[in-house]
Amino acid sequence: MKNRHPLLERQVELEISGKMTPIRGKLIECGPDILVLHNGVQFLYVPLIHLQQLRLSSQGEGTFETPENPFEPISDPISYRKILMNAKGMFSEIYITGNQSIHGYVTTVMNDFFVFYSPVYHTVVISLHHLKYLIPYNPNSTPYTLTAEQFPLKPSPLTLARTFDQQLRKLIGEFVVLDLGENPNKTGVLKNVDQSMIELANASGNSVYLHFDHVKTVHVP
Repeated sequence: MKNRHPLLERQVELEISGKMTPIRGKLIECGPDILVLHNGVQFLYVPLIHLQQLRLSSQGEGTFETPENPFEPISDPISYRKILMNAKGMFSEIYITGNQSIHGYVTTVMNDFFVFYSPVYHTVVISLHHLKYLIPYNPNSTPYTLTAEQFPLKPSPLTLARTFDQQLRKLIGEFVVLDLGENPNKTGVLKNVDQSMIELANASGNSVYLHFDHVKTVHVP
């Protein structure tokens, strides 16, 4: 069942966790766990888990035509998981943390994480709980105008587990980068995963302990 939001087809502003400036656009669609906006150029798919505030835009309504949805028609209601499944193999931009977006392709969707392949970071495992938004690009677009030969869509070299917790346990003993290396203490050898705590040996060999729920991404450089 699809609920009609009172701000549907209106110009809105979203405040989401971790992003200083609001996201603006026309509210196109609402699902039980995701919103769809169009900003005049791109579609933005925003998981509701990080929505802090939704309001009418302070910049007025604006007028622009909304192009055809980039995905195949999705049976009602749309959902976060359905959007990720539809995005597989499509050049996309995703925002997770800090001031940086990642460009590449969703390759696999598991129980509570997905795998993203990027020309910069290669295979990145991303918790479903920490994606802030996804922007699919034109089907003919490629990251950084790389050719298919320069940036082939590869299957993940990792042996995938069903859950993010199990995936981290598979990487014990490996040199990993957490949260895209935004903090030097989040790069090192993964020593242990004990219930909700992760032990990482940093560059100086000291142990750093992180709470599992705050780990957004992991990749093996």
